Amino acid sequence: MNPRSTALLVIDAQQGFVNQHSRGVLPAIARLVEGWRAAGAPVVFTRFHNKPGSPYETITGWTRLRSPEEQALAADLVPFTDSAAAVIDKDQASVFTPEGSQLIRDAGWTDLVLCGIDTDACVYDSARDAYHHGLRPWLVTDACASTGGPQYHDAALLMAARNIGANHLVTSDVVLSRISETPGAQS
Repeated sequence: MNPRSTALLVIDAQQGFVNQHSRGVLPAIARLVEGWRAAGAPVVFTRFHNKPGSPYETITGWTRLRSPEEQALAADLVPFTDSAAAVIDKDQASVFTPEGSQLIRDAGWTDLVLCGIDTDACVYDSARDAYHHGLRPWLVTDACASTGGPQYHDAALLMAARNIGANHLVTSDVVLSRISETPGAQS
C-alpha cells in the first residue's frame, strides 16, 4: 500500500454509535490512525448526521444521531483530527457524498482502507461504493464493529467477502505492516 495513494477512512466512530458491542473497537481504530500518521499517509474521519425527515426516520423510525453529543467523534479519536486530511459530515451511510467523492478524486487515492462503526451499514456501504467507483476497498475486520452486535458485524463481513472480495478483508496488523513497509513511507 502506497502512502500517497492510500487513505485510511475512519467511518462514523461517533459517541452515538459507541455501545457495549462497538466500544471495544476504539483502541484498534486509534492504533490504525497512529500507524497511518507515522507512515505519513492520509486519514479521513466521517461523522453521520441524521437529519429530521431523513429516510432513517421516515422509513425505519430511527431518530438517533441528531444531537451534537451523539454526533461527536469518540473521545479516544478526537486528538487525531488535528492532522486529518479531512473530517466529512454526511447525512447518508456512504462516504461518497459530493464532498467525499471530490476529496477522493482530487487526492488521487486508488485504495481506501476502511474501519469504524457500523460494519453492516456505513462501513459496508462505503466499501461497496468505493468498489463501484473503481477503487480498491480494504475492510479492516478487527477495527470495525456493529452496534447491533457481532452477528451483524459478521453478516457484513460475509457480504463484503462476496461483493468486494475476501482478499480485501484484512486485519490491522496486515494493513499496518503493508503501509509501513512501502518504499517512501516515513519512519
